[in-house]
Amino acid sequence: MDEYSTEKERSMKRKAHRIQSILPGSIAEELEIEAGDLLLSVNQKEIEDIFDYQFLIQDTDIEILIEKADGEQWLLEVEKDFDEDLGIEFETGLMDAYRRCRNQCIFCFIDQMPPDMRETLYFKDDDSRLSFLQGNYVTLTNMSEHDIDRICRYHLSPINISFHTMNPELRCRMLNNRFAGEALKKVDVLHAAGIRMNGQIVLCRGVNDGSELVYSIEQLIRYIPCLESVSIVPVGLTKYREGLYPLEPFSREDAVSVIETVEKYQQACYTQFGTHFVHASDEWYILAEREMPEAKRYDGYLQLENGVGMLRLLLDEFEECLEHLQPDTEVFHQEELSIATGKLPGPYIQRMARRMMDIYPGMVIHVYPVTNDFFGEQITVSGLLTGQDLLAQLTGRPLGNRLLLPENVLRSGEDVFLDDMRVGELEKALQVPINIVKSSGTDFVEAILGERIAVEE
Repeated sequence: MDEYSTEKERSMKRKAHRIQSILPGSIAEELEIEAGDLLLSVNQKEIEDIFDYQFLIQDTDIEILIEKADGEQWLLEVEKDFDEDLGIEFETGLMDAYRRCRNQCIFCFIDQMPPDMRETLYFKDDDSRLSFLQGNYVTLTNMSEHDIDRICRYHLSPINISFHTMNPELRCRMLNNRFAGEALKKVDVLHAAGIRMNGQIVLCRGVNDGSELVYSIEQLIRYIPCLESVSIVPVGLTKYREGLYPLEPFSREDAVSVIETVEKYQQACYTQFGTHFVHASDEWYILAEREMPEAKRYDGYLQLENGVGMLRLLLDEFEECLEHLQPDTEVFHQEELSIATGKLPGPYIQRMARRMMDIYPGMVIHVYPVTNDFFGEQITVSGLLTGQDLLAQLTGRPLGNRLLLPENVLRSGEDVFLDDMRVGELEKALQVPINIVKSSGTDFVEAILGERIAVEE
């Protein structure tokens, strides 16, 4: 009893984590843990955030300290399978506040946002924990030695790093942070610990391109195989850049030069290491008016979320789906429908639509690449389209029986566009049903045909 009292006194000084919900049939439900209870410790150790929690609950025998709503504390001993989850969900996914970015990067997209949008869109995060949980890229400038130590101790992988340049002085200028160059030394620590990494370079014309890009790639090659890939993406420039660093868009000739540099090092890396390692995002190939590389050059599509290989994968999935159309789907489809997308993927969506119309002569598909007037015409990805641009540019156009939109135009898990217009509002204004289409080539075919397609594995 005395030992428990001592533990209770210690725990009261610790960080408590409020439980939001309990999964049905879980260990936590059996233990009568409830929503609103506080988690105080696991194995007499303070829980800083989700990483501490997940690491500490892996064992087969653990001890957790819970505080009930009335202030009573329960010390619970748990026997379970290794790595079995307790079934507890917390108020925030991190079990901690999000860390705000301290940099003032010359290319920051959030600094180029229009005014009067919802507050969450202006939050700059540079949180290494979101790199593991959601794939976010971090600059390492917001990470302490304690953070690096925990990553190495727990062997958390992979971490996604925004390098931008390997020139320390230039990195300080680009991030407007005098410690940004020094932060690159943390990569050596992660590499020595065997932590898997992926990297990105946001390329800015006349700043970190040309010889600086060559230098950065050559420096990053030293970290293979722990550093599994590096993507080169062009800076996104909106029309809201008044008072910001004067950046210019890349030309077709610039894009050709970037691709030639990337492909030179791809060949060298593949010969020496068996990996292509460095990848140009899809925008470069479209700007250069070149065909996307073949699938094998993307090394398993490690950077899809960075727009690297997304269109190649979509095209290949689409063609594979067409090859495996079952006989009962090879019928005469007679329908008129429409597809809206961004300027970037527009030509590829049009190519796919023509293939569908060749197979089904009774089908009419209108494809509308939408100009991004909201952010500016330099923004060409579909994921940044707004409801108001869709409405303005689709009004009065032939839309057929239904309109297809890619799912990335919506806020994750919701039916809301970036400008807070809802899908139902757009449907009502355009007087046409809207179908939201997932990202794969098979989903594209199924959405057009309005039926499930059996594809051989």
